[in-house]
Amino acid sequence: MAVRSLFSLVSLIILAGGLLFMFFILLAGAVQDSPLNKFYLLQADTGNIPGAPSVSRWSYWNVCGVQNGRTVCGDQHYEDVHPAFPLDPASHRNFGTTVNVPRSFVRHHGYYFYMTRFMFAFMLIALFFGVFALLTGLLALCTRLGSYLSGLLTTIALFFQTIQAALMTAAYVKGRDNFRKNGQAANIGKYAFGFEWAAVACFLISTVLFCMAGSTRREKTPKAKKQGRGFFRGRRSRSTRSRGSFFQEKEYGV
Repeated sequence: MAVRSLFSLVSLIILAGGLLFMFFILLAGAVQDSPLNKFYLLQADTGNIPGAPSVSRWSYWNVCGVQNGRTVCGDQHYEDVHPAFPLDPASHRNFGTTVNVPRSFVRHHGYYFYMTRFMFAFMLIALFFGVFALLTGLLALCTRLGSYLSGLLTTIALFFQTIQAALMTAAYVKGRDNFRKNGQAANIGKYAFGFEWAAVACFLISTVLFCMAGSTRREKTPKAKKQGRGFFRGRRSRSTRSRGSFFQEKEYGV
């Protein structure tokens, strides 16, 4: 019982940490307060692109400029908050021009558009199952069924979060390389990528611990065993003595 509760408690803490990592990156771009204004998916020098900031940062919601190392959003249409904001510099959703935009973004518009749009959906699904697993994890502290149920939900969250992190890595790493090949400095967000893959690791560890908690059986009390053996042994002893005294009485004719 104590071992199962310990496994479940540690798993809950790790699961909560993974969800916190995801919320940090999800809210970046939509909220401009510190420390969220330091998180971004991709940063690139876009000063030579008409209508773009000198330095642009992409998030799940928009693309904004940078001041003193912090994300600052203005009144441009691409700086407004839009869910599942795509990495698509040449389209009307971003800068609306092909001038000085890396050719790969223009030629393979659909690739970057769908990759960055779908990863947002997968992240929301992972968050849903992760939060649900956190709630059912309270049952895991006292029941085996709660442990297995939380393990199942965390496994589903792990599946979708892994897909989301893989799509994000594929799209934005290639996007960074496109800007660099075009002579524009660019880098991916170390916090965003670190937190997203850390969430994957947290979900994986949490799944294993929930399953270990469910497989832990209830410990039997040694005291109860001794009492049981003593009871039956006592009955056998009394029965043996009774039979012995009966034969003795019969032998001596008592």
